[in-house]
Formats: sequence, C-alpha cells, structure tokens
Amino acid sequence: MVGRQVSIDLTATAPGAPAVSVAIRGSGIPGRTSFQWRDGNPAAASVNWLPPAIAGGKSFALTFTAQPSVPGVAPATRRISIAVRRKPRPKPKPKAERFILSSEKAHLYRYAFVLRPGVARSAPRRTAAVVRTVGRWTPEGTTNLVLTLNGRRTKRGVWIRVRLATLPNGRTGWVPRKMLSDWKEVRTRLIVDRRTLTATLYRRGRVIFRAPVGVGLAHWPTPRGEFYIRNQLYGFGNAVYGPIAFGTSARSAVLTDWPGGGFIGLHGTNQPSILPGRVSHGCIRMKNGHILRLARLMPVGTPLTVR
Repeated sequence: MVGRQVSIDLTATAPGAPAVSVAIRGSGIPGRTSFQWRDGNPAAASVNWLPPAIAGGKSFALTFTAQPSVPGVAPATRRISIAVRRKPRPKPKPKAERFILSSEKAHLYRYAFVLRPGVARSAPRRTAAVVRTVGRWTPEGTTNLVLTLNGRRTKRGVWIRVRLATLPNGRTGWVPRKMLSDWKEVRTRLIVDRRTLTATLYRRGRVIFRAPVGVGLAHWPTPRGEFYIRNQLYGFGNAVYGPIAFGTSARSAVLTDWPGGGFIGLHGTNQPSILPGRVSHGCIRMKNGHILRLARLMPVGTPLTVR
C-alpha cells in the first residue's frame, strides 16, 4: 500500500565455505529503494522501500540472483512481485442529520409532551451549556408540552430543538429525544396584533377566526415574539377570566411575581365593553363568546405570534 514500508530480507549459501563466497544482486528494483548486500557464505541482502503515491495501482517485478564464486556454476534466482495498492481516501466524517419538525411554509407544526424532566442545552450535545430546566408539569398542574422546531441525529443520539417557556422570551434549547413523547401535529396558528388589537386564527394558511382583543397596558405590555399554547383551563371561580383560558409560553418581563412566574394567558372577560383596548396586566383578553368559539377551533400546541 502507498505509504506503507516494504521490507525484504534475503540470504544465500553455497557448499565449500569458507573458500566459496556468494554474492546477491538485484534487478527491477524501484527508484528510491534502499538495497544493501553483504557478500559471503552465507550472503545477505535487504530491501527497504516506502512506495510513493505515484506507485499506487502499479505492480513491480524484482529479480534477485545469488552467484557463487565458483566458475561455471549457474546463479540461483528468486523473483518477487509487489503490487502497490492505492491509499484509500479517508472516509468523510458523518454529518449530523438534520430534520424539520415545524414549518410555517408548510403550515405544519409539531409538539410533544414532556415525559421526564431534564435540561435544555444551547447545542445538541451533552457538554453544551444549560439554557434552563424543563419540567413535566406546568404551573397550572397540567402536563407540560413544548413546541418542537427541528432535530439533529448524531452518533450519540437524537436531539430536538424546542421553544422554551422562559425569560427572556423567544429562547430555544436542545433536549434529548427520549425526554419527549411522540409528535402531535397541528395545522393552526394564532396571530395577535397589538397595533390593530385583533386575534386571527389560521388553519393551513387560511383565516378561520378573527376577533377583537384586549392587550397589556403600556407599563404592563403583552410581550411580542413567537410562543405557543401550552394548555386549556376551565372552571374558574373568578368571572374575570371568563369561561375558558389558554396558558401560553409567553412571560411578562415586568410582573414575574404573578402566580406561576408571570405567564401570559389568553382568556375571556366579564367586562366585554372595554374591548378592544390596552386594558390588562399583559394577558390577552377576548369576549366570552369569542373565546368559546376559539376553543372549538384551536388545539393546544398551536404556535402563537404576538406582533
């Protein structure tokens, strides 16, 4: 093989030592080959060759003769063939296989429930920095879920990049695939526009619902960014929240001492006359009839964009 040392050792003897001497000689020896010999009885010779790249794929026929010092005696011959293999190209390091889980272009989004607690990391490897812990339960006591964005398959396992419910808003992290359940799919996406004070629900890219909303006051703003619907809650003893509320992954940056750490909710109201407007501590309010209709159209796991 190219770059691998070739070594040949030869010896030859003849009757009549020490009066008779033997000489070993060679032909067909490639260039830049070390060929050394010592005449005598026995005689010795050695060949050392490091095949260069140019020799790859070629064959070489070497002939060695052992000639005794006795007149009229024919030499002994040894032929050796060397086939030099080309040096194999190094195998490229396998690239980590990437795959998409949620695609706005395809109007397809996937989420998964958290099966076991763990940590989300800044990169798909165990040595990467911890972004935050991911628990099994939400502050409201429901099974936690995460919106899955994309994944990477590596030698050491499969990692999934998920959207995190943490401050600062908009952070993502990588978690091991084994932390999550099977994928669940949604085709809906909710967009809340703080300028026009409207909420619009899309399914497969088409508008299926629109309603006026209330958002946070200037000093208690509803955060803008990319989030998702984490849970759906019923049975409030306080009419302020209406008949149904949705918990989101968005968090208030100014009221983090709220129960559960300041998560932004989407819920009904007992004051429909104040809508639309900037009226809340950050939550998104909707008339009760609208929130009930939205609940029939929007499953948990739906991506939420606040503009």
